[in-house]
Amino acid sequence: MNNPGIARLLEETADLLEIDGGDSFRIRSYRRAAEAVEQCTTAIADLVETPERLLEIPGIGKGMAANLQAAVRTQSIPLRDELLASYSAEILKLMKLPGMGPKTVRLLWDAAQISSVDALEAAIRAGQLKGLPRMGEKQLAKLQKGIDDYRRSAGRFRIDHVEDAWQALRSFLTAQRGVETVTAAGSLRRGRETAGDLDILITGPACEPGTTAPLIEAVAGYDGIRDLIAKGENKISFYLQNSLQVDVRLLPAQSHGAALQYFTGSKMHNVVLRQRALRMGYTLNEWALARVEDGSVVASETEEAIYAALGLDWIPPELRENLGEIEAAQAHSLPRLVTIDDLRGDLHMHTHATDGHNSIEEMAEAACARGYSYIAITDHSKNLAMTNGLNEERALEHIERIRAVDRAMNGRIRVLTGIEVDILTDGTLDLPDTVLAEMEIVIASVHTGLQMPREAMTERILRAIENPYVRILGHGTGRLLLRREPYELDLPAVLRRCAELSVAVEHNAAPERLDMCDRDLRLALEMGCRLAINTDAHDTRHLDKMHFGVRQLRRAWVTPQQVLNTLPIDELLAALRQRGSTHPAQSSD
Repeated sequence: MNNPGIARLLEETADLLEIDGGDSFRIRSYRRAAEAVEQCTTAIADLVETPERLLEIPGIGKGMAANLQAAVRTQSIPLRDELLASYSAEILKLMKLPGMGPKTVRLLWDAAQISSVDALEAAIRAGQLKGLPRMGEKQLAKLQKGIDDYRRSAGRFRIDHVEDAWQALRSFLTAQRGVETVTAAGSLRRGRETAGDLDILITGPACEPGTTAPLIEAVAGYDGIRDLIAKGENKISFYLQNSLQVDVRLLPAQSHGAALQYFTGSKMHNVVLRQRALRMGYTLNEWALARVEDGSVVASETEEAIYAALGLDWIPPELRENLGEIEAAQAHSLPRLVTIDDLRGDLHMHTHATDGHNSIEEMAEAACARGYSYIAITDHSKNLAMTNGLNEERALEHIERIRAVDRAMNGRIRVLTGIEVDILTDGTLDLPDTVLAEMEIVIASVHTGLQMPREAMTERILRAIENPYVRILGHGTGRLLLRREPYELDLPAVLRRCAELSVAVEHNAAPERLDMCDRDLRLALEMGCRLAINTDAHDTRHLDKMHFGVRQLRRAWVTPQQVLNTLPIDELLAALRQRGSTHPAQSSD
């Protein structure tokens, strides 16, 4: 079982404990453990035989270490099994319904043994819940609507889809009378790869107490709304046509910083920050940082003021996951994270020679317009017949076309020759070395045979990167977000060997991939790898998707010095593995 799967079991155990009325400290310990496991760069499955290494993970004690061992060996956790035996596996889904908390779930169980969404719907229709506390006609209607919405909108959304919704809403909200600032919070602001909803904060004269009704009504008239969930004085919630839930909050300007910090999250970051505030004699909520003794406001208008009052440097949103960022902010040792402005080029893109939509010239001009100093044209090799991949003859002809465009650009941008060559199931590459030797950038990627056993897949990739012409390992886990899980792989072994050979590890910024994830990127850095961030663009417009990948690098605490395509072209090529070399290149650092 992989780390996300173990984290899910821990979270479910915490949910069940909460439904069962368990001890709050015990509930928090499971949630902290889930967070720690999800962010751990080492596979828990590789540590279970050495419990002392499990204890090195922050938030993992002896009892929780035993749970991790059980999760790996039995695909479950004893307490979770015990609680599910008392209720039902379906009871966890009730917690996903809008407005459904553990107390309500427990009420439904005690009253009618309801432990599933289907059972709840049947009870509502049969009138079994009438007369129960907090179960009037309006509440029952809301529950039924929540069930309908849940069935349409269960799950998460890719971050680019959430970004599209945000951009459209921002334009609409900014145009409303009395609105001065419109800010996204939550998972989108933290740069998560997926999001369950979209949080938006608004300030301005129309958001001041007693004046909000016209703006609330204006927001309720947004064309993209499918269903209205709730409408109040300071908040309106609705579903868009694609079932994404949006929560819009109206705030007085003096509370903007506190609300932005609170609703950005993450949950555990906020818990630790509130605990710190209490130790300093303050309370921290979505309205303000205030003194406990008299309630006077210490800071509220800006996040910077709140963090400063707590003795901390301002923490970039992408780092707010309770992974040491608060300690680093206290020690004034937060890194200078990479930004999109640091990037000088993109080393992975396709043209209409294979499955792209534009010519070499068009890709070069588009990259030049975005301020890049260099690009690499890396069309597919012949194994991917569906992409019209290049065979030996066509690949050599394509090289000459790339070189001709490079000359025609007259120094405005460097256009490097390249290929994305398939790693075949036996670990050999899809084109011979005589062709690869002509390429300046060779990216080796797995596109087929994704169901191989872990050991076989690991050996396959290790053999491929031993090829002396491979310079970059492409989208290293093969996942497609919300569509396909990563293939089974001993990732630490592969990354370790990449570091030894000076083979760069790609972060593929295409939002359907974002491969590797932030956790795996941290592991790559721990192993000593250098990173290359690329869009895998198949269209000139795809070059604009680089920022989705940059957010993942920032979540992994990546600095500009750790990304190869922040370097000038000569330093980049020197830092990459030298073509035809079986030995590491000398680092340019």
